Amino acid sequence: MIMGVVADDITGANDIGIMFAKSGLLAHVYAYAGPGSLARVLAGTGAPDIAILDTNSRLDPPDVAYRKVFAATRDLQAAGCTQFHNKTCSVFRGNIGAEFDAMLDALEQDFAVVVLGFPKNGRQTINGIHYVHGKKLEDSEFRNDPVHPMRRSDLVEILQAQTRRSVGLIDYTVVEQGADALRDAIEAARARWSYVILDVVDQSSLAIIARAVHDCPVLCGSSAIAEELPAAWGVRPSPQAINAPPPVAGLGVLCAAGSLMPQTAAQIGYLRARGVPAFELDPLALFDPDRRAPLLAGLVERVVGTLRSGTDALLHTSNSEAGIAAVRAEGARRGLSPTDVSRGVSDALAEIVAQVIAQTGLNRLLVAGGETSNAVSQRLGISGLRIWKEIQPGLPSCLSLTDPPLLLVLKSGSFGSPEFFEQALEHLKTQ
Repeated sequence: MIMGVVADDITGANDIGIMFAKSGLLAHVYAYAGPGSLARVLAGTGAPDIAILDTNSRLDPPDVAYRKVFAATRDLQAAGCTQFHNKTCSVFRGNIGAEFDAMLDALEQDFAVVVLGFPKNGRQTINGIHYVHGKKLEDSEFRNDPVHPMRRSDLVEILQAQTRRSVGLIDYTVVEQGADALRDAIEAARARWSYVILDVVDQSSLAIIARAVHDCPVLCGSSAIAEELPAAWGVRPSPQAINAPPPVAGLGVLCAAGSLMPQTAAQIGYLRARGVPAFELDPLALFDPDRRAPLLAGLVERVVGTLRSGTDALLHTSNSEAGIAAVRAEGARRGLSPTDVSRGVSDALAEIVAQVIAQTGLNRLLVAGGETSNAVSQRLGISGLRIWKEIQPGLPSCLSLTDPPLLLVLKSGSFGSPEFFEQALEHLKTQ
């Protein structure tokens, strides 16, 4: 294996997977099932070029996330990996410090390079300040994230608050001097800090950074650097042939959206405006045991009927501000954390999806939202994915490593243009 990656959610794992796969590297994503599980999986599938372990740890307590990443890193090391990437959210949501520390501790390393910028998805780091589509992180849609509200924009401050290790910055003026100057600056940084964050202004920044860090033992941050690493390693693009299962004749394709991000809301609105039948899950009804089962059964029946008519179907949660506030309030009244509520909604969507597939044999599916994608994958018994084709930056299709395989698009909630759902459904129907 060329590189071992530990990712904190399934859509992020797919995101970094496609960055490697489009250069012709074989990238597999595995749901991490604890110490020793990777060896068992590789015994059955063989080793890919890039092994990505999804620890599903973004919503975990920091100590739980630490243990998962530590064990996953050790398993990658035992499998022969010598270079590692700790893949996080592109705006630093989650257990950033705990997971970075876990990887360094597992490898007995004392230094890592952190690259968070992802210009193709509107993420830039300039003088250490992180921007999302031109807005400071603290002023972006992530300010009021229901689980990880981002109220700072200085990446050094955000990471330093989560680790006892020292954190520093190399700014864009050094990056712009080229790979050799940047490499020298990184070597000097080793004597001062345990983590050094690099500015990313545009894609050329990433190309320079990749040439400077291509042999660094530990990289951390977003997936974007992985798009430039294969060229820095000397890998030439060589797309691999993959045979997707034929679609089930006469069936539409299901899109299940659980993300509350504005990008997903825009994608839902775009699809509805084009006449795709939409079915909305009322999360408030999930709190009432007497209402939950009939609600889910009714949605399954309506979605199945639509798909059997040859029409695509959109299943989504309520994403109005008033609706979201009401669900949070009811969850708090019942003593549930925002994480508990989020997982409860995702589990309900996954239950509907699983019943629809059981009744129809549907083998092509679009899911939006990291937590929802994870819940659906678990419910369907999907423990591994082969990354296939990129639809938009960081948003690929993939084939489940199951028999028979499913053709899936598992989408990060905050990625993609308004027309992404439409493009993804067309991709799923024509590949």
